[in-house]
Amino acid sequence: MSMKVFAISDLHLSTAVHKPMDVFGADWDNYFEKITADWKEKVTDEDIVLIGGDISWGISIEEAAPDFALLSALPGRKVVLRGNHDYYWSSLGKMRTAFPDFLFLQNNCIRIGNLLVAGSRGWTIPTNDSSAEDVKIYQRELLRLKMSLDAMKEQRCDEDNVVALLHYPPFDVLFNDSEVTALLEEYKVDKVLYGHLHGKNARVNPVVNKNGISYHLTSCDLIGNKLIEVL
Repeated sequence: MSMKVFAISDLHLSTAVHKPMDVFGADWDNYFEKITADWKEKVTDEDIVLIGGDISWGISIEEAAPDFALLSALPGRKVVLRGNHDYYWSSLGKMRTAFPDFLFLQNNCIRIGNLLVAGSRGWTIPTNDSSAEDVKIYQRELLRLKMSLDAMKEQRCDEDNVVALLHYPPFDVLFNDSEVTALLEEYKVDKVLYGHLHGKNARVNPVVNKNGISYHLTSCDLIGNKLIEVL
């Protein structure tokens, strides 16, 4: 694979709406400028950047458009997944029409060369205290993940690299096995990316190795506002 694959998530851009992230601490001071500088230094137009959700605070496509324009101006081909705060995201068709420079991951699998990207937004891993609604959303996201992995399986070849792009962590704070990790193991993905977590008090490890799969954290504030190289 001559192209390189990078990842980042949780950019929380707010060009058209007033929702600055620096209220959440010093890690968010001028954070997008830092991301942009690192991005331009690392990424060529032949490379791929996987963006794992929570891209824009806009609540409509029109409000999100200036944020997508910022990313469109940066080098590389971008694969995008929906996060829990991407309220502007409606149908896959509308997203493709509004932002033709991006590849959108939603119940599908994206092939670029010998890279296959599957995944789903996910949801909080249920506990005994979870609401019925949270469990329902979690189960629906499991079905969406399986749909994407099935699409990956249909086209997988021996030389392919398979990356699963998630927004929510696939395990609890103790990194225990879950239905999500079991599904990822069943389909034998090579690497898993996830974000959603923020702040100094979040219990995180940059890389977690479980049962032959490496899980990589991509939340921008927790990875120093720098893209991580996946492949």
